[in-house]
Amino acid sequence: MSIHAVLFDLDGTLHDRAATLRAWLAEHTRQFGLPDTYAPRFLELEDHGYRPKAQVIPQLVQELGLPHDPQTLLDTYAHHVRHAVPMPHAHTVLRELRTRGVRVGVVTNGWEDIQRTCADRCGLTDLIDDLVISRAVGLSKPDPRIYQLALNRLGVSAQHTWFVGDSPRNDIAGPQAVGLPHHAPASGRGSGRDSAGCAGVVGGRLRRAAPPPCPLPQGGRGSLRWHWAGISRAFVVGIGRGRPRLTRHPSHPRRAPRALRARRAGSP
Repeated sequence: MSIHAVLFDLDGTLHDRAATLRAWLAEHTRQFGLPDTYAPRFLELEDHGYRPKAQVIPQLVQELGLPHDPQTLLDTYAHHVRHAVPMPHAHTVLRELRTRGVRVGVVTNGWEDIQRTCADRCGLTDLIDDLVISRAVGLSKPDPRIYQLALNRLGVSAQHTWFVGDSPRNDIAGPQAVGLPHHAPASGRGSGRDSAGCAGVVGGRLRRAAPPPCPLPQGGRGSLRWHWAGISRAFVVGIGRGRPRLTRHPSHPRRAPRALRARRAGSP
């Protein structure tokens, strides 16, 4: 089956949200003279972005006995996107997809101005064909309709499209409901249990929908940095942080192709 498009999640998949928040929190705590316990407790309470900051910050002020006005602290949160950075190798993979003629879309929850600024700061805007933002379209993940809308806007069908996202909560059920095979990043924000659950779902989908026959990147082990479903028939090259690794596509023989084995043998 040929792949015509790939839809990506933004935060935690193409955007390194964890690094962005750490940078903003360092500035935020210095600006307001907040205690060392503020940043780790903020990250715990906000639950990877699932809990509104309008709930998180007042609770922090109360728990830590801070003299600050919660609204004053909250007003600075919109500035966190000034620190936005992409995931390592995100640009490389998106450029490779565009070079191969694969259309690229992003589907994300959030406010339109913040998410567009985030994409711009991460250098993603010129590397994607479309950006679907929940607040702009009146639909939110995991509502299947937002994925169907993204497909319609790209002019592609679900059977020729892959979805890549890091959230078990938002990035599996919705895509599956419209027939989109889902792939989780090699290392996302979830717990080990969540990652294992994603792997199980993805494995089943991969067996039913083989990626297109694309040659592997040249240059030895160092250039094979992603583990991502859809860029190679024999291997899955992935998105996310952590140690680069290769994963054999489940529908293919256990051993790597002869050309790749020879290339490995000659690698330093």
